[in-house]
Amino acid sequence: MTPDLFDLARELQTRGEPFAFATVVWRRAPSSGQVGSRAIITADGSLRGWLSGACAEPAVIAEAKKALAEGSPRLVFLGSPEEVEAHRREGMVSVPISCTSEGALEVYVEPVFPSPHLVVIGRSPAVDALASMALALGWRAVVVDDQGSAADHAGVASVVTTPDFLGAGVDEGSFVVVATQGHYDEEAVEQALATPAAYIGLVASRKRADGVLTYLRDKGVGELSRVRAPAGLDLGSVSNQEIAVAVLAELVQLRASGQLAGRTPQTPTSTVHEALDPVCGMTVMVATARYRATHEGRTVYFCSAGCRKKFEEDPSAYAET
Repeated sequence: MTPDLFDLARELQTRGEPFAFATVVWRRAPSSGQVGSRAIITADGSLRGWLSGACAEPAVIAEAKKALAEGSPRLVFLGSPEEVEAHRREGMVSVPISCTSEGALEVYVEPVFPSPHLVVIGRSPAVDALASMALALGWRAVVVDDQGSAADHAGVASVVTTPDFLGAGVDEGSFVVVATQGHYDEEAVEQALATPAAYIGLVASRKRADGVLTYLRDKGVGELSRVRAPAGLDLGSVSNQEIAVAVLAELVQLRASGQLAGRTPQTPTSTVHEALDPVCGMTVMVATARYRATHEGRTVYFCSAGCRKKFEEDPSAYAET
């Protein structure tokens, strides 16, 4: 994989965006794709890199979007309609292509989803321990400390010093842990409830947690059932660092049981529309289609100049396709 694809993959992971790797694992000449050719396909159908020619690319993009929606990889065979059946086997997706080239490809499509996103609010040994352990698991961890700086949280990759979570990137897949140790628990929990975070936890004693929730309830703050208070598995009387273990263990447990939405596979929204070439039946990406024709007030899209020529010679033969 070329360095720019590594950079793009890292950038997408940092932004929390799902994508798919597509890799050519077999070819039969004269396909323009080569074994090892690789591309990244994002949820909106954009492709960066190189796989093969114009006929194969839209089909791979379509399969990549399905892989992202279903959360599972797939091996895709692309060849002539005549050989699709011969190559059909369990676990393989076979896609007939009708281009003038006589080549064929097998492409492995692997969806990649962002690692869990943890936002810890406060400044204490528990905060730094929790963020550091999350980073060790490969999670993305951000510390929010509006009274400190990055220097106060050595070893934590990302520190936000604004009081309103700006820059923390909290979304519907984030896990927010309030560990302000009584300094501004109520304010932090209220701000967390204003986000769509999948998990909101308050590190506090049971008595302190009840007091925070009672205060917010009296203030009219809603959705308090979203708050886990106290956060973490009950390990008894433990140190700050062990409290961090308890919270992380709870998050791992909830994710494993499917009780947290997190960044689970979901049907990606797409601004890219597809059409079928009426001549060969290939999928064509409307936004980038080079070959078009207008028939009875309708725009028709083609994968190649040859297909467009056949259509223009006898539109009635394909008009109902």
